[in-house]
Amino acid sequence: MDAVVSTPAATETESRPLVRQLTWWVLAFPAAMVVALATRDLYLLDFTHVMAGALWTGTDIFMGFFVGPILRRLTPEQRKAVIGWLVPRTLLYLPVLALTTGTAGWYMANWLGMLAPSSPDRPWVIGALVIIAILTVQGLGILLPNSLRTYRELQRPVPDLERIFRLNRRNNSLAGVQGVFQVLIILVMAHLTVG
Repeated sequence: MDAVVSTPAATETESRPLVRQLTWWVLAFPAAMVVALATRDLYLLDFTHVMAGALWTGTDIFMGFFVGPILRRLTPEQRKAVIGWLVPRTLLYLPVLALTTGTAGWYMANWLGMLAPSSPDRPWVIGALVIIAILTVQGLGILLPNSLRTYRELQRPVPDLERIFRLNRRNNSLAGVQGVFQVLIILVMAHLTVG
């Protein structure tokens, strides 16, 4: 087992309050979406939808197919350090991107008439909404609560590493499932773009 040296930067990050570790810049996306909705700016709404969706999709795929397998190969102390750094940064980031992407997509589909019963794109949009609903329920109903439990456990004087790793394994497995659904949503979006 490799020894892990605690650096001043790592200790400083672990002791910082949660509010200072969140990725606050991500709130620019819902703010841009609100501006786009208020001004009925289709270009800004599309930009917000695509950028938030790309970041959300990329993160889900990266977490599911890269971070998960890497974490399984780390020592317990290394895994604890990575999880302790990663969890606070994703607590705000992923839910905000998910909700912004879905909401902006819904409004775009409405504005473009894709939800009209006569629209040939309607089945594809309904399919996209079903996939987004599955991703959002998994994200807000399972991944986020598990991440909060993990964060609270990491803040204890003597964290239960087995509980942290169990919750993280569950989240990493589900991130892989989310990655598959994200690929499906990309296929649907590609069809809507050129179909």
